[in-house]
Amino acid sequence: MLKGEYGTIDLINLDNIKLGNFKYGEVSAKAGQASLEYIYKAIDLAMAKEIDAVVTGPINKESIQKADSPHAGHTEIFAAQTGAKDYAMMLADKHLKVIHISTHVPLREACDLVKKERILTVIRLADKALKDLGIKDPQIGVAGLNPHAGEGGLFGKEEIEEINPAIEQAKKEGIKAEGPIPPDTIFSKVLGRQYDIAVVMYHDQGHIPVKVTGFKYNKSTNKWSTMSGVNVTVGLPIIRTSVDHGVAFGKAGEGRANEESMVEAINMAIQFAS
Repeated sequence: MLKGEYGTIDLINLDNIKLGNFKYGEVSAKAGQASLEYIYKAIDLAMAKEIDAVVTGPINKESIQKADSPHAGHTEIFAAQTGAKDYAMMLADKHLKVIHISTHVPLREACDLVKKERILTVIRLADKALKDLGIKDPQIGVAGLNPHAGEGGLFGKEEIEEINPAIEQAKKEGIKAEGPIPPDTIFSKVLGRQYDIAVVMYHDQGHIPVKVTGFKYNKSTNKWSTMSGVNVTVGLPIIRTSVDHGVAFGKAGEGRANEESMVEAINMAIQFAS
């Protein structure tokens, strides 16, 4: 039974792995299976309303694949375990928010997933997520897929055939969405507060700018001086936030990982739950 008392930390030990059964910094099916079981337990507690939110650390995707997980990562696991059909990954740091049409798929497949209905769904999810965070009148910028947002069809027709129709439908629903905006300018406009969030078409289109603004590497110390950013799965029946970085196997077990992203993820979970 969780006490949930202020000033105490409840520890749930599933006793599903022994410290001597794996090595730090190595891919392991045993560790992958253990991490999956802890994720499932956290989701079960949230679905049962025993906890208000779930904040996850990074998992090694190769490890969970070795444990026969049918899912590529946290986002897909949470969606499957909660029965969510319309969901998306949102990344946020102190300066920039993005939300993705697709995430963990090959780039060739990601282009095929740029469809009107999916884009409209993600625009709706972005609008709701921002309102849940206290932004009363969200301004949403929608990125194009192709260079120059297709340049009127010269460099691709996805903007004409899929993205723009989704934006127009969102406007009819009262959502303040604009675009398609060329991918090389939309993030500057979000940073300049013209928009509160960018709807991006694939994984790296959103991840790269967020990590450029949120991650700072210091060559003189050979360390990351800043690792700001939160990963949020929007569209779930529960609250889930996470760090916006990988497992850092090179630091595993050494007690020198940067905690900034985890602190921000906890604070954002509290914000959603308030």
